[in-house]
Parts: sequence; structure tokens; C-alpha cells
Amino acid sequence: MIRDSIKSAQITAMKAGDKPRLAAVRLILAKLKDRDIELRTASQVPEDDVLVVEVLQKMAKQRRESISMYEQGGRLELADIERAEIAVIEDFMPQQMSEADTAAAIEAIKGELGASSVKDMGKVMAELKARHGSQLDMSKASALVKAALA
Repeated sequence: MIRDSIKSAQITAMKAGDKPRLAAVRLILAKLKDRDIELRTASQVPEDDVLVVEVLQKMAKQRRESISMYEQGGRLELADIERAEIAVIEDFMPQQMSEADTAAAIEAIKGELGASSVKDMGKVMAELKARHGSQLDMSKASALVKAALA
């Protein structure tokens, strides 16, 4: 399980004295704990690995947005810290699909659903997320779906 590998990475980073990695791993664990608390009252709780991947994807997206803002503001040292955190976060994420594999999956779904215009984008995106959500950056996939349906 991904959560177990994150916990063991925390111990490894502590023993190695790797403070930047330890800080990033602790951030991940804190976000997971927050998400667990949110889901205490939920009627349906997703599978643990799915939950962890969702949290990791959200964290990575936030870091990418922060990097662009820091670079626009001329704060390159803060952008570098965010890049280091992304590297740690991506260590725990499942292997992402390549652009070619993503395009092939989009074409397959497009064919199955009979999608032909941008009006069908919501259906294609929903199916794509259901099948490959943990292996895709949905913002990048959105652009590919839009191009495929244009």
C-alpha cells in the first residue's frame, strides 16, 4: 500500500537526516490525516490507495501552481523548494500514462461513447477519470480530450 511506503519513507528520512525530504513526507502524511478526518462522516469511503493518490495529485497540482506564481514574482528560491516537494510527492504516485497512451485511451473511450463534438467532453472526461484517474494528470488530459473532440 502507498500509505505504508510513505510511512517507511518518513522513518528512512529521519534516520538519514534528510530534512527537506522528511518535511515533504510529513506534509503528505498531514494531508492524508486531514482527508481521513473529513471522511469519518462520509457514507462511502474510497479504497485507501485511491484516496492516497487523490491527495498526492492535489498536492502536486498545488505545488505546480505555486511554482508558476513564485517564478512570476521572482522568488526562485521558493520555486526550488516547491520543485523538491513535487519530486518527493511524485515518488509515491503510481506510474503516469504517457501522452501517446493517454491519446489512445481517449480515442477508445470516444469510440465507445460515440462522442463526436466538444459537447460530449464531459462524458469522455468522466469515463477517462473512472478508468485511468490515478494514472493521469486530468488537467493535461482535458486538453487532449478537447483536441480530440474538436
